[in-house]
Amino acid sequence: MIELRSPAQVEQMRPAGRFVADVITHLADAADVGVNLLDLDALAHQMIRERGAVSCYIDYHPSFGASPFGKVLCTSVNDAVLHGLPRDYVLRDGDLLSVDFAASVDGWVSDSALSVVVGTPRPEDLELIDVTSRALDAGIGAARADNRIGDISHAIAEIGRGAGLRINTQFGGHGVGRTMHGDPHIPNDGRPGRGFKLQPGLVIAIEPWFLHTTDQIFTDADGWTLRSQDGSRGAHMEHTIAVTEGDPIVLTAR
Repeated sequence: MIELRSPAQVEQMRPAGRFVADVITHLADAADVGVNLLDLDALAHQMIRERGAVSCYIDYHPSFGASPFGKVLCTSVNDAVLHGLPRDYVLRDGDLLSVDFAASVDGWVSDSALSVVVGTPRPEDLELIDVTSRALDAGIGAARADNRIGDISHAIAEIGRGAGLRINTQFGGHGVGRTMHGDPHIPNDGRPGRGFKLQPGLVIAIEPWFLHTTDQIFTDADGWTLRSQDGSRGAHMEHTIAVTEGDPIVLTAR
């Protein structure tokens, strides 16, 4: 069921957005050569405790997950692009890291993701991150009252296809509110003018993700981490936004 929030409720969601943005920023700053993924998860866990927030991940067990997630952060490295289960891995020079984090503050959820290069970047990785970031901006720009879900999806895909990338629609954006994942689903490709008509009070996470040379993924043996079929690297960007009578509000703006 698609739910709309009152202006007062959108205001109540701002603290969760600020907190998630702060955590993502701290994690991006902390990610460096020699840092263990488990240390990043521990840092996020500490920030959750200090804020009195609630993790959306640690007990999360959807149908596509092999077991409850068990961590508070998704860390996807190189050919992993989504749902990366933190493991005993030390970041290396040139790694492409995507961090995805969601938490609840005062009963309201926000969700955000960011990709960064650790150490010395490969030009093609920086380009992939840039394309994904521009696709996110395009999707947010299309999230206006009286547009439709398909307009967001189409805007994202236009940027990806313009860069020669293939688009996977298995996982994408989603409604956000009292829980992390709700209706509507927002694929990263679609037809403009189709789907649910956007209305003020709709709060959604928009999250483009792309792989260098494929749109095919598989689930790692850990039962969670999604990797590219051909070993190519991926980037992932996400913001939680609220549709208004005017410009959308980016609740997780960093």
